[in-house]
Amino acid sequence: MKDKNGAGRDEVVKVEFDRGVAIVTLNRPEKRNCMNPPLNARMIEVLDELEGDDRCGVLVLTGAGDSWCAGMDLKEYFRDNDDKPRGVQLKVRRQSGVWFQRLQYFEKPTIAMVNGWCFGGAFTPLVCCDIAIASEDAKFGLSEINWGILPGGNVTRAVAEVMSARDGLYYIMTGETFDGRKAVEMRLVNEAVPAAQLKKRVREIADKLLEKNPMALKAAKDTFKRVRLMSWDTANDYIYAKGEQLQFLDATHGRELGLKQFLDDKTYKPGLKAYDKSK
Repeated sequence: MKDKNGAGRDEVVKVEFDRGVAIVTLNRPEKRNCMNPPLNARMIEVLDELEGDDRCGVLVLTGAGDSWCAGMDLKEYFRDNDDKPRGVQLKVRRQSGVWFQRLQYFEKPTIAMVNGWCFGGAFTPLVCCDIAIASEDAKFGLSEINWGILPGGNVTRAVAEVMSARDGLYYIMTGETFDGRKAVEMRLVNEAVPAAQLKKRVREIADKLLEKNPMALKAAKDTFKRVRLMSWDTANDYIYAKGEQLQFLDATHGRELGLKQFLDDKTYKPGLKAYDKSK
């Protein structure tokens, strides 16, 4: 399957491996990496493939060229489908959202490395990543209001997840852009660094995550995302159940190993670093 510019599905998303990190690059730079049907279909496959690939301990999502992602391809998602039967439109809509949901609860830690333009529909995968680091000069915008629609495809929900009501409404209603520094201030991203330091900073965070127990990381991030929607009592039960599940599933017996190294061997302090997984 090829996109409108003749690129195959394997070409619209690039995957590279580097010392435990899978770098996934949205690769439509001539379109500022806008998401189209071939790209979204390929992203579903990529996430399925990487979840079982031992070369991927951390997933970094970025964009080719000077953009992270400029949202949905307006021509391929809107103009080209406006006259199609509703069944076709629903299929395209479902496909576009599947990989966002997979990303949100991906088996391994995920980092959004926002290297440039991030607009509209791109806010959903951005928020679905566990951690987000941007270049200071990255440009963000919710421009849907400028062409007469609302931020759909769960973009509005994604914005409401991380930004305050005042900030979210302001940018949804005005369509104004903002940079990486402002994105940090509004908690859309964790940090903003000079563009020249972006890859280095993301690598530092990835290395820190690679030190941790992968089963514990998965349980910890899923638990945080789930309990935010629960009552205190329900959350308490869920957290205990998740902890017991972790002990059962963790074949490396990380909890016991960590306690032994701290209490018996006195070789590390859990408040300062991770236990040694190799022992």
